[in-house]
Amino acid sequence: MFLLMIALFGLLVPNGIFVYWLLTEFNGPGDVLNNKLALGFIIEAFVVMILLAYYFAVDPLGKIRWYWFIVFSLVGGIGFGIPFYYWVNKRVVSAPTSSTQTM
Repeated sequence: MFLLMIALFGLLVPNGIFVYWLLTEFNGPGDVLNNKLALGFIIEAFVVMILLAYYFAVDPLGKIRWYWFIVFSLVGGIGFGIPFYYWVNKRVVSAPTSSTQTM
């Protein structure tokens, strides 16, 4: 449950700031491409995402495949993708057991 709360925080807080900027101050991709600091963070985030996806492909955490980590990271950023992917793979799903016997 703690990982899910961290994932929701990562989804809502940093992405909330991004969505606010996108809706109020975004004037086109030229602003982003001219900002060297923003480009550095974007490149770093993509490199980290690719390296972690490779790691999860080589050493999977569970049944959920590595490409879902990329989807989660693109939707909500690394702050959402890492804890949510880990939570989805490690959550315990209790399957109903059949205790009835037929004679």
